[in-house]
Amino acid sequence: MSEAARWAIIVHGGAKTIDPALHDRNRKGCAAAGRAGADVLRVGGSAVAAAEAAVRVLEDDPVFNAGFGSVRTSDGTVEMDAAMMEGSSLAIGGVAGVRRVRNPIGVARAMLPDQPVLLAGEGAERFAAAHGIALVEPETMLSRETLASENSKAHDTVGCVAIDATGAIAAATSTGGLPGKHPGRIGDSPVPGAGLYADDTLGGCAFSGDGEAILRTMLAAHVMHALETGGTAHEAAEHAIARLGRVGGEAGAIVVDRSGAFGIAHNSDHFALALHSSELDAPRAAVHRDELKDILHG
Repeated sequence: MSEAARWAIIVHGGAKTIDPALHDRNRKGCAAAGRAGADVLRVGGSAVAAAEAAVRVLEDDPVFNAGFGSVRTSDGTVEMDAAMMEGSSLAIGGVAGVRRVRNPIGVARAMLPDQPVLLAGEGAERFAAAHGIALVEPETMLSRETLASENSKAHDTVGCVAIDATGAIAAATSTGGLPGKHPGRIGDSPVPGAGLYADDTLGGCAFSGDGEAILRTMLAAHVMHALETGGTAHEAAEHAIARLGRVGGEAGAIVVDRSGAFGIAHNSDHFALALHSSELDAPRAAVHRDELKDILHG
């Protein structure tokens, strides 16, 4: 970060094909999330707090497949995954297959100071309850809107990367899974090196897309390697998406490097996005990277 104490935040609401009738809702939802995170950073708050605030907004918006917008497994249940990584100490908190938590990202953040990196199912819910996080009935996680549109939400994972005025970086992800997925299926979202990563010395990233393809190619690890070898945030994002050529599938990447520069790449038709920084007057939102090319480098 520069001596001017620049902060920056970028969020995504999923790499997928978005119905034109929902373009504005995706832009507005992402903009609201970016604004919530920026409000934290503007007053000197931490990247971790900003990332959690942003992802909570997306989890509470049923247009996105996370939290309240989660979809059902083949058993008709909801199983959610989320993760948070803090780039100063490389602390990680991840939860998988949780059913009774309204905002899984809050549990992931609560795990950061603890020893476990990843907790699943009932174990994650017991951790949440022990740390004062209220549990809800699983059926309350399904909105009317979700039940009507869940088949259009296959890759609607949400994510965020933030860098605060001290140069600390955080990455976060949250997902409601794939419609009709096999019970117990875990994708890339809670897996460091695949769905997300953060390191203050390099930058941070978060992904959305075909979870199995992202896991097989460890896309977040490739972003970090590209940054380590001198690539820009844009080059690192593009490099990771190119890796999918080996296995197929679609994905989207958001990246922030240690200077606060943004990188975005996706091979999906659309990628719901918003970004904000100390150099912008308001968040900029989009459903395709090209809508933001005037403020992106590369």
